[in-house]
Amino acid sequence: MPVGLLLAAGEGRRFGSDKRLHVLPDGTPMVVAAARPLRLALSRVLAVVREPGPVADRLAAEGVDVMICPAASAGMGHSIACGVAASRDADGWLIALGDMPWVSTRSIAAVAETLTAGASVARPVYEGVAGHPVAFSAAFGATLLGLQGDQGARGLLRQAAVTEVRCTDPGVLRDVDRPRDLRLT
Repeated sequence: MPVGLLLAAGEGRRFGSDKRLHVLPDGTPMVVAAARPLRLALSRVLAVVREPGPVADRLAAEGVDVMICPAASAGMGHSIACGVAASRDADGWLIALGDMPWVSTRSIAAVAETLTAGASVARPVYEGVAGHPVAFSAAFGATLLGLQGDQGARGLLRQAAVTEVRCTDPGVLRDVDRPRDLRLT
């Protein structure tokens, strides 16, 4: 099973405040809602945050390991590299985003199972559109460790053979960048 890496170090500039702790209609902070299905689907989840504080505390209370990565402010690539460095012995990494609270446990499990079954890279696809989370096998460890900047693993996805995991979960496409993204469409 891959280690789940929850990238939760964003600053929420476009949102206008720290969206990680924004409370969803059911009363759950967004980052906690993103973490819970990961915890249900995977045996280990590691959240990458930029500083100690309320976000780290909430995630730890959910049973998520927390990695403080001050370099995360330089971009998603740094967050991924920090998470991979903290879990080098993993069989792979399933990279999820802390601003995607509607991804189902079933979608996460399907992507993880596809990786475990031998795929090099796996990602969910809903109605022909690729989404998140994305899983990488251990063969990509050194490359993931070298990521920097704000592009994350996007360039790696263009070069790798990606196995598409078809799903019926629109949550794999739905992230929250601005308050208007919280509205159901």
